Amino acid sequence: MIAGFDKPAPARPAPAAHPIEGFAAALPPIALDDLVSEADLMTRMDRKYMLPVSDALRTLESVAPGARVLEIAGRRRLAYDSVYFDTAEHTAYRLTAQRRRRRFKVRTRCYADTETCFLEAKTKDGRGRTVKQRIPYAVADAGALTPEGRAFVGHILTTNGHPAETVAGLTAGTTSRYRRTTLLLPDGSRATIDTDLLWCDESGARARLERHVIVESKSVGPRSELDSALWRAGHRPTSISKFGTGTAALHPDLPRNKWARTLLAPFIYEPDTRHTQQRTTR
Repeated sequence: MIAGFDKPAPARPAPAAHPIEGFAAALPPIALDDLVSEADLMTRMDRKYMLPVSDALRTLESVAPGARVLEIAGRRRLAYDSVYFDTAEHTAYRLTAQRRRRRFKVRTRCYADTETCFLEAKTKDGRGRTVKQRIPYAVADAGALTPEGRAFVGHILTTNGHPAETVAGLTAGTTSRYRRTTLLLPDGSRATIDTDLLWCDESGARARLERHVIVESKSVGPRSELDSALWRAGHRPTSISKFGTGTAALHPDLPRNKWARTLLAPFIYEPDTRHTQQRTTR
């Protein structure tokens, strides 16, 4: 059971309800196996941008020639559920908020359209690049760390200098749900466009992002073609970690300066007595 979505899970909007669907429909498809073989990018530079839907469409259309879109079972905007694991002290969140070099992220990611799931651990290498390691995971276990899962995570985190106590204290926290469109661009980089973003936590509190999308470029080197197009349009990378931003939105008592500007975006909060207090920047 995924935390927060058992009270009950909100219905997903129809996939065709978003303008990104129309943009993706005009592109040639690429199968998942071909995407992985051409641009695996498990070690990469990630740059994230949060922008209005209309701005995103204009920029994406400028780099669309030669691009291909991931298609699975006839769908091009795919449903994702991610459960993030943290300690009671919010260790992973605080390391991210404080921009610590050895920050980490542990999550399960379920692909609803294919009914598959992975347990993932993300760390940073010495050059600041994201290193993601993952193993197949049972969908039924997505909301918890099994003994095997904790051992997998423990090896990665302790190797990167985190104490065993941190690994032992990891439990399910923030959950994110969204739809993702994935592009393979002519320069070999990848881009993802996340829409219908929704976060919740174990209390059932929820936050939704309205009228905006999150665009992420993934490349092995310098700025990609998409990065350059976004920069020309006046957009710069922003601190829009779905884990960090979602946790900050749901827990106004935590330090949140890193995401203060991002949290000015049109988030819609669904009532919960612990989270309807005034959200002030700390």
